[in-house]
Amino acid sequence: MGAASFKTLDDLDATGKKVLLRADLNVPVRNAQITDATRILRLLPTIQELAQKGAKVIVVSHFDRPKGKPVPEMSLGPIADALGDALGRPVTFVDDCTGPKVQQAVDAMQDGDVVVLENTRFYPGEEQNDPALAKEFAALADYYVNDAFSAAHRAHASTEGVARLLPSFAGRLMETELNALNIALENPARPVGAIVGGAKISTKLDLIGNLLEKVDMLIIGGAMANTFLAAQGVDVGRSLQEAEMHDTARAIMAKAKEKNCAIILPVDVVTATDFRADVPTRTVPVGAIPADAMALDVGPETVRLINEKLATLKTLVWNGPLGAFEITPFDTATNEVAREVARLTDAGALKSIAGGGDTVSALRHAGVEKHISYISSAGGAFLEWLEGKTLPGIMALESVFERAMPI
Repeated sequence: MGAASFKTLDDLDATGKKVLLRADLNVPVRNAQITDATRILRLLPTIQELAQKGAKVIVVSHFDRPKGKPVPEMSLGPIADALGDALGRPVTFVDDCTGPKVQQAVDAMQDGDVVVLENTRFYPGEEQNDPALAKEFAALADYYVNDAFSAAHRAHASTEGVARLLPSFAGRLMETELNALNIALENPARPVGAIVGGAKISTKLDLIGNLLEKVDMLIIGGAMANTFLAAQGVDVGRSLQEAEMHDTARAIMAKAKEKNCAIILPVDVVTATDFRADVPTRTVPVGAIPADAMALDVGPETVRLINEKLATLKTLVWNGPLGAFEITPFDTATNEVAREVARLTDAGALKSIAGGGDTVSALRHAGVEKHISYISSAGGAFLEWLEGKTLPGIMALESVFERAMPI
């Protein structure tokens, strides 16, 4: 989907209008405290702009997995309070999504007011994309704005169904995300490369397959690199690998050659006999992994190689760490490569786009999250987009746009 194929807030005259805003308020909570408010903070520009234009902003979102029934600890009430604090303005919470109580609250709204409705997943019709529930959402508003890219891979009543019933627009976060993804793979400055890490090839087959069609260089790290090495006859000792995926790994490498996509694998690794913090380690070439040891990070020669390759790129997409970064010292390679990506980005030499839960955590751990061109706050949606899949929430916006175009 190109950057120009959806309408944005620039196309919306919201003054005095009721706007149903699909947000993603599914923030991590531990002991009743929000542990990461990123999704709330990224939503603020859209709400502030709509409110300042005099719209009546009706916010809907899911939270956690209540499986179609009310679960008190999964109420959006506390999140609505946090949103109000972040906005610096009163936010009204309604402990329902449809019905008289909601209609009464909406009818009482003044221009610029913000109302948050209850968790959409308290209703079985949400995840079933029930047309009746979508119709009830649509009846509340004049316009629909989707600012929840992270939920765009779900065809739910509040993400896809309602978009077909109201004039629909992308919020600022959605617009930023789609434009960043367009820059990353649809219309990138070349050469373009990707770093793909993680434990298993089997979970990233679609991702790798799509990237081979789009990138000039694929840098593979994490435990999945062990599978590629083993598929070439390298003895990887006790390292995590997928023996049943060796044929697949060889097929990927053959396809990469055919597509003229360079695959970069580790040339040395950091090994240990136990996977625990500050365990004694040995750095060895990939052909000399001890039989009783595991490769848990890529080594300094591989870091040097990756950083040399990065200097040749104009665009980079990053999904997955290079080693078991959660435990010291196996965070070293990811940290060093992350800092080089940040340096090249700050110098204007590289557009860097990253996403996926572990990737975001790893970049934050490396202290570079503010030095990457764009970090996607979406998990599954970012991955499915990288896999080349159609995202229903985006397709609905695009379809509405096309229907609105003059014939």
